[in-house]
Amino acid sequence: MTTTVEPGAAEHEVGKARVRKEDEHLITGRTRWTDNIVLPGMLHIAILRSPVAHARITNIDVEAAKSMPGVVAVYTGADFADEQGNLPNAMQITPDMLVPPAPSIAVDAVKFAGEAVAIVVARDSYAAHDALENIDIDYDDLPVVLDLAAAASDGADLVYPDLGTNVQAVWVFDSAEAGTGENVEDAIRDAEVVVERTLRQQRLIPAFMEPRSVVVDPTASQITMWSATQVPHILRLMLAMTLGVPEHKIRVIAPDVGGGFGGKLQVCPEEVLALLIAQRLGKPVKYTESRSESMQAAHHGRDQIQKLTLSARRDGTVTGMKVELLADMGACLRVFTAAVPVLGAFMFNSIYKFPAYHFSCTNVLTNKVPTDAYRGAGRPEATFAIERMMDELATELGMDPLELREKNWIKHEEFPFTTVAGMTYDSGNYEAATAKATELFDYDGLRREQAERRERGDTVQLGIGVSTFTEMCGLAPSRILGELGGGSGGWEHAAIRMLPTGKVEVVTGSSAHGQGHETAWSQIVADRLGVPFEDVEVLHGDTQTSPRGLDTYGSRSLAVGGMAVVKAAEKVVDKARPIAAHLMEASEDDLEFTEGKFTVKGTEKAIGITDVALAVFAAHNMPDGVEPNLDSEATYDPENFSFPHGTHLCAAEVDTETGFVKIRKYVCVDDIGKVVNPLIVEGQVHGGLAQGIAQALYEDAIYDESGTLLSGSFAEYLVPGSPDLPHFITDRTETPATGNALGVKGVGEAGTIASTPAVVNSVLDAVRHFGVVDIEMPCSPMRVWKAIQTAQTTQGGAQ
Repeated sequence: MTTTVEPGAAEHEVGKARVRKEDEHLITGRTRWTDNIVLPGMLHIAILRSPVAHARITNIDVEAAKSMPGVVAVYTGADFADEQGNLPNAMQITPDMLVPPAPSIAVDAVKFAGEAVAIVVARDSYAAHDALENIDIDYDDLPVVLDLAAAASDGADLVYPDLGTNVQAVWVFDSAEAGTGENVEDAIRDAEVVVERTLRQQRLIPAFMEPRSVVVDPTASQITMWSATQVPHILRLMLAMTLGVPEHKIRVIAPDVGGGFGGKLQVCPEEVLALLIAQRLGKPVKYTESRSESMQAAHHGRDQIQKLTLSARRDGTVTGMKVELLADMGACLRVFTAAVPVLGAFMFNSIYKFPAYHFSCTNVLTNKVPTDAYRGAGRPEATFAIERMMDELATELGMDPLELREKNWIKHEEFPFTTVAGMTYDSGNYEAATAKATELFDYDGLRREQAERRERGDTVQLGIGVSTFTEMCGLAPSRILGELGGGSGGWEHAAIRMLPTGKVEVVTGSSAHGQGHETAWSQIVADRLGVPFEDVEVLHGDTQTSPRGLDTYGSRSLAVGGMAVVKAAEKVVDKARPIAAHLMEASEDDLEFTEGKFTVKGTEKAIGITDVALAVFAAHNMPDGVEPNLDSEATYDPENFSFPHGTHLCAAEVDTETGFVKIRKYVCVDDIGKVVNPLIVEGQVHGGLAQGIAQALYEDAIYDESGTLLSGSFAEYLVPGSPDLPHFITDRTETPATGNALGVKGVGEAGTIASTPAVVNSVLDAVRHFGVVDIEMPCSPMRVWKAIQTAQTTQGGAQ
C-alpha cells in the first residue's frame, strides 16, 4: 500500500525550507566530536611518521622514549606485524589487479612520507608527542617513484620490486565490444575534425574541518569505537575481517562528524592501531591527528593524466571519444582506491550522444599518499575532461560553445536514453536548465562586453565558461557494484518505531556528517505518516542502534537511504490498516489513509495512526492473529543510478598583467529531481561550488623530488575563504527521477562536479585570443601570467 500524499498541499513537509534540526547543538557549542570524548583511565596515542618516501628501516631505538615521564608503552611495526593484517581493498576491478601490502604501521620498509613507523602511548597527549622526539630510526633510502607517466613506463624504478611493475591494474571499456556503440578508431579515422589534448587533474586533499579522531574502549563483552567516520557500518565489518575480531563484538559510533567529502570514507590505519593497542593494554585509548598529519597521511584525491581524443564532423556533430587515463594510486590501496577512476568511465560521454567511445584506465603505484574518494569520486574528473574538450572543439570549429553542446546533447523527448557507456538515463531536460541559466547569466550581454574589451585591448579581459553536465548518483545498485568487483552491495536500510505517545523514531543506516538527514528524513516521515515534523526523531551513526546500513557517500543518502525510509513507512501503514479497520468495525477494503488518518470511505468515521499506535501498545482490542506491533523496517536496493544534471556558467575577469583571476558572476541551474528541503539543497550546492572552484583556482598537493609533501599546511595548501568566492546565483528546474517514489536524484556532489570546468573554461576563454591553449590547474596568477607570456612569445598571440 502506498501512502497518499497530495502534492502542493501547504501543510505538507516535503518541499519546505525547514531549518535543520541538527544545527542547534552545533551552533550552541553542545557538539560531541570524537576528540571531545573523555573516558576514565584513557590513554593517548601519538604517531611517529616517516620523513622519507621510500626506504628500508634498518634500526629503531625506542628505549629513551620509553623512559620519558608519562609514557606507558612504545610500539613499532614489529610489535604488530603478526596481527595487524592489511588495510582493506573493497574493489577488485579486474581479476588480475595487483594488491600490494597495506600495513597500518610499517614493519621493514616505508612506502610514502607520512607512513606510521612508531607509536607512543602516554597518560596525556603532550607526553606522548614529547616522547616521539626521543625515538631514533635509521633508514636506508630506496629510489623514489613520483612521476606518474614515468612510473607507468618500462624500466621505471619500482615501488614494489617483487611485483615487477608499477601498473596496478588496467581497466578497459569499448563501446564496440560492449555492443553499446561503434568502433572509436573508425570514428577517428573518418572524422572531419579531430581534437587531441592531454589534461592534468592535480592531486587534492579533502581538507575536512574536523581532523580524524578515534577513541577505543575495550571491555570483556564488547569493543566500542568512536570515530570521525562517514562509514561506521563498513568500518565495523572491515575491522572484524582485518583483525579477526567477531563483528558482533565491535560497536562503532560516529558522533558529530565535522565534514568528510570522501576523506573519511575509509578504514584508517589509526583506527586499526587504536583498537590493537586498546586490546593489548586493556585500557581506553584516543588518537587525534594534527592538521599536518591529516594532510600528510590521510588519503588524497584526483591525480590523473587524461589523454583525450574527440572526433567530429565540421557541422559540430561529435562522432567519437577516446579516453586514456593514468591514475595515481599512491603507495597502496585503500577501500575504493582502485575503483575511483573507473567510476568516471561511465560519465565521460556526459549528456552527449556519442556514437563511439573507448575508455582505458591504467592505475599506477607511486611513493605518495594513497588516493581514494574525494567529493564526486571519478565523476568530476570525467566532467572536467569532456567539458574542456567540448570547448576545444568549439574553438576549432569557430562555434559558440553553447551552440555546440546543444547540437549534441540528448533531447528531453528522447528519455529514457541508453548512452554509449551503457548507462540508462531515466529523465532530464537539458534545454530547460540551459535556457534558465543563460537568462539569469545574461549570456548574450556578457559576450558583447567580452568583444568590446578585446576590441579595446583592456588589461583586464573577460572570459565566459560553460559546463553542462550530468552525473550518476545514488551509488547503490548492488548488481552493478558486483559487476565492477565491489566487495559489498549498495542497498540501504531503515526502520520506523511507532511509540505509544504518538512520537516516531526513525533508524537509518545512512550516517550523516553534515548532509541534513535528521531534517529531511523527518520531513519525509511526517508526510508519509501524517505526524508532526517535530514528533519525528532520527537515529543514526551507531552500529548498535542501527545495526544494518551501508553509510553515506556517492550522493546516495536520499535516493537510497531516503527510499528505505519511505518503504518502512509504507509497511507501518500496512500493519496499522487491519488494526484500524478492527477498531472502527469496518472492512480494510473500505479504508483510505491520508493526512495521518484512516477514514472509512463515504463516512466521517476516522482514526489517526498515532491513536492506532496507542491501541497497539495497550493491546486490549486487537484483531485475531495480528501482533501488537507497528514497528517496521525495510531494505531498499535500487535498480539504477539516478542522474541529476545542470548548466553552470562562469564569467571570470583575468588581469593580463598579473594573471589574477576574479570570478565576476557565477550562475548554476541544477535539476536534482524533486526537492525535499530547498534550504539544504542551497547549502549543498554552495559548498560544492566552493570545492570545485578551489580545484580550478587554488588547491594543489605538491611533492618535492624526494617525495616530501610541500603543501602540508594551510599556509601552502590554499583553501578559499568566503572573500575569495563570488555571490552565487542558483536556481533549479525539476525533472523527477522515475526510478524511485520520491522522484529525487541527488545534490551532494553536483556543485563540485560542474564548477571546475566552468571556471577553467572561463579563464581560458579570457586569454585564448592571445594564443593560450591550456592552463594546468590550479589556474594561479603565476600560471596564468606565464601562459600569456609564453603564448605571446612563442606564437605571437593574435590580439
